[in-house]
Amino acid sequence: MKDIQNKKAPSTPPKGELLKGITSHPLTPPLWGGWVGLLFLFLFSCGEPSGKPMDYPETVTFTHEQLLDKVKGGWAGQAIGVTFGSYTEFIHQGTFILDYQPIPWYPGYMKELMEVWPDLYDDIYMDLTFVDVFERVGLDAPVDSFAMAFAYADYNLWHANQAARYNIQHGIKDPGHWMNNPHADDLDYQIEADFAGIMSPGMPNTSSEISDKIGHIMNYGDGWYGGVFVGAMYSLAYISEDIGWIVSEALKTIPENTKFHQCIADVIRWHTQFPDDWHRTWLELQRHHAEDIGCPDGVFHPFNIDARINAAYIVLGLLYGEGNFTKTLEISTRAGQDSDCNPSNAAGILGTMYGYSRIPEYWMEGIRSAEDMDFKYTTMSMNKIYTTSFGHALETIRRNGGTVTPDQITIAVQPPKAVRYEQGFEDMYPVLRKPFHHGDITSVEFEFEGTGFVVRGEAAKRDGVTTDGAFTASLYLDGQKVETANFPTSFHSRRLDLFWKYQLPKGKHTVRIVVDEPQKDYLLRSWDYIIYSDQPVKTTHPE
Repeated sequence: MKDIQNKKAPSTPPKGELLKGITSHPLTPPLWGGWVGLLFLFLFSCGEPSGKPMDYPETVTFTHEQLLDKVKGGWAGQAIGVTFGSYTEFIHQGTFILDYQPIPWYPGYMKELMEVWPDLYDDIYMDLTFVDVFERVGLDAPVDSFAMAFAYADYNLWHANQAARYNIQHGIKDPGHWMNNPHADDLDYQIEADFAGIMSPGMPNTSSEISDKIGHIMNYGDGWYGGVFVGAMYSLAYISEDIGWIVSEALKTIPENTKFHQCIADVIRWHTQFPDDWHRTWLELQRHHAEDIGCPDGVFHPFNIDARINAAYIVLGLLYGEGNFTKTLEISTRAGQDSDCNPSNAAGILGTMYGYSRIPEYWMEGIRSAEDMDFKYTTMSMNKIYTTSFGHALETIRRNGGTVTPDQITIAVQPPKAVRYEQGFEDMYPVLRKPFHHGDITSVEFEFEGTGFVVRGEAAKRDGVTTDGAFTASLYLDGQKVETANFPTSFHSRRLDLFWKYQLPKGKHTVRIVVDEPQKDYLLRSWDYIIYSDQPVKTTHPE
C-alpha cells in the first residue's frame, strides 16, 4: 500500500479505476464538495492544517435535513464497516492482513449476512439495547435500566460484557470494575459507544457523561476510555471535516497520564513521522502497545481484545485513510485483531462527518437492501434507528443549551474536557501462564508466588445431559475460604473465569478450589491459570 498513501482520488475516477495494492474496491470520489448550508462548517474545519488547534465556534447551525443526514451517516457507516470486516474478525492476531488478500464487497452483502449470520451485528444491536432504553424510559433513565436491559437481553455475550452480565445477575456492585471483572480493559464498550456520540452532536462532554453512566456497566479504565474516545470522535465529526483535528481533539477527553492517551498520541506522532506507510506505524504499535495484561484469554497470547490497541487501529485507519472511505475501511480492517468492530467505528465516524448522502454509492449498495430488516434481538431496522436516534439527538441538543425550531437546529458547541483519571491493573505484570487441566473438579490446589492470579475454565453439562443447571464452588486462599460462586452451565449466563484475586501481599500463596456438592449432571473443569506480580520477570539463562 505504500504506493497509494499520498494519492488523492481524482474528481471523477476513470471507470474501473481501483485502489492499487489492495482489494479491488473503487477509489472513493473526493468529498470536498458539500451543501451550501454547511459552507461555514467546511471553512471552519479546513482552515488549518490537519490536526492543528483551532478556535471552537460558540454555536453551529444545521437544517433538520442536514443533521438527520449526519445521524443516518453514522449508523450507515457502522453497518458498512462491520459487514466489510465480517469474516476477518480475530483471524489475524498480531499480524496485519496482506494488501493483496481479497476482502469481498458487493450489492446486497449486508442483507445476505443478516439472514445467514445475524449475530455478526452485535456491534449494532448492543448499541440498540441502550438506544431502546433511552426511547422507552427517557434521557434521564437511571443506570439500572441500562444494566438490567443489557444483563437479561436474549443475545449471548463475551469478555467484559459477559463478566458484567454475570456480576449484575448475581448482585455484584460495580460490575465493570477491574477487581470484579478481569476483562475490564477489553474493548466491549468501545464497540458499543457509537450511539453516545451520535446523539451528542458537537457536544463531546455530553457524550462522555453518557459513557460514564453506561460504559462503567461493563468496563473500567482503558476499556471505558475507549468508549469515551470513540463517542467524542463521533460528536466532533458533526462539526469538522478534518480527520486529524477530530482525532486530536477527541483525545483531549482522555487524561494525558493514562496508557490509553499515550497509545493514541503515539499513533498521531508516528503518522506524522511515517506519513506514507501505515505498516510502519502498525509495527511500532506492536513494539510498544501490543501487550494484553488483563484479559485472561490474551495474556502471553497473540490474541488482543484490549481497547487500546484496537482503538489505535481505528485511528490508524482514520489518519492514513485521509477521509477516503475505501482507504479507511481497508486499513482499519487489515490492521487485524477485532477487524470488524474497528472498521465499524472508523466508517461510522466518517459517515457522521460526511453524512448519509455523501457516502459513496459503491459502499451503500452493500447495505441498502437491508435497511428495512430488523436486527436480531430487536424490533429496530436501520431506517427506524435513523429516526429514533435523530430524535434523541434533538432532545440532547435542547438540554445542553441548543435550540430546535421548525427551520433550523442550533448546537451549543462544547470544547472537549478530560474525564476523570482511572487505571485498572496498575503495577500488575503477568509472570506465568501454566496449564492446569482438570476435567472434573471436586477439589484442586496449586501454589504460586506473586500478587494475584486468574484461573480459567468452565462449568459444563456431563455427556448425555441436555438441561442446563447450576452449582456452587468455593475458593480457599492460604487456607481461608474467601469466596463462594455460582456456576451456571448455560452459555448465556456463564461465569467467564473460575476465580481470580488481585492486589494480594507479594509472596507465596496457596489456591484451592472445591466444588461444594459434586453433581451427577454437571461438572467444573479448569484449563490453566495466570500469575501476576508487581514487577515483570526478566528471563535469564547462563551464558
